Amino acid sequence: MAGKNMEFMEALQQLARDQSIDESELLQALADALLAAYKRRMDSAEDAEVEINTETGDIRVWGLELDLDGNVIREWDATPDDFGRIAAQTAKQVLMQLVRDIQRRQMYEEFAKREGDIVSGTVQQTADRYTLLDIGRVEALLPQAEQIAFERLEHGSRIKVYIVEVRKTNKGPQIVVSRTHPALVAKLFEIEVPEIAEGRVEIKALAREPGHRTKIAVASNDQMVDPVGACVGQRGTRVRNVTNELRSERIDVVPFSEDPVEFIQAALQPARVREVRLDEETGRATVIVHDQQLSLAIGKEGQNARLAARLTGWSIDIRSESQEADGDVELEDIETDATDEIVVETIDVVEIEVTDDTATADEAQTEEAEA
Repeated sequence: MAGKNMEFMEALQQLARDQSIDESELLQALADALLAAYKRRMDSAEDAEVEINTETGDIRVWGLELDLDGNVIREWDATPDDFGRIAAQTAKQVLMQLVRDIQRRQMYEEFAKREGDIVSGTVQQTADRYTLLDIGRVEALLPQAEQIAFERLEHGSRIKVYIVEVRKTNKGPQIVVSRTHPALVAKLFEIEVPEIAEGRVEIKALAREPGHRTKIAVASNDQMVDPVGACVGQRGTRVRNVTNELRSERIDVVPFSEDPVEFIQAALQPARVREVRLDEETGRATVIVHDQQLSLAIGKEGQNARLAARLTGWSIDIRSESQEADGDVELEDIETDATDEIVVETIDVVEIEVTDDTATADEAQTEEAEA
């Protein structure tokens, strides 16, 4: 029996190593299961405990007599003659289940720490309500509401997603991910822009309409680094990599300013603003642009103005020079409410290093596209 017990212990230890499980935890779970099996016997002691000797593999049941305070006043060897058979049967029944339970708990603890991070996943299955992604040791759930509109997720394709929530279930951790969360864009820039990862460039605000357009405002913590240029990259390579991952979602990188007038002017790029008037009490900004810049400032279906309002936190009214001169207050000059579906994220970023020429060229291309 001793030889078989030692073989069993060696197998148990090997299992713990292979599955990266704490051996003591596995032994305790087995002891609990063996005690439960013993207590089902008609001749079992009222109080007992199971002892597993890790050196010899010997398994003993000790009967206990307790006083009113729960202290042990007597103990005896209550191991049944056929307990070796009981132990073997119990081990087979419970060990694999214990391993699965422990692995599920470990995976939950591992991924719970990664909420707010991004991971790469492979599309496994697409349904009407969700898409399943293989992200390594576990599958992630990408709900339809967290998917970019009109984005086709082909089986086997790889995408980056943002971990929104990790739920604990009986079948293991359920990881909910997103392609629409604004922080996904910020995290992608952290990957592409070393200055952000190093803390030399900081993303101050971000506003996003997933699948269409994003505006991010950046500032430098290093006088030697141009934040916009660092995010754009040489010939636009860095911002292009982020855009490609988001299936050609347009991204405007603008400089952040503590001065609300300067910030609003930058946020409305690529349009050129002539004047900004602020009403501090109402949080409303009236923006005057040249007549030919009106449509560019407003953007398609008001998108440029809407994102600028969310980025800056100001409600923005945009008017052309001729409208202002005529006193025309009819809002064809779009009125954007900064409190409407605000998606502003404040995130630590890293430095940036870009030239004004690069940013200007990018704006010129953007203006042509808007026209």
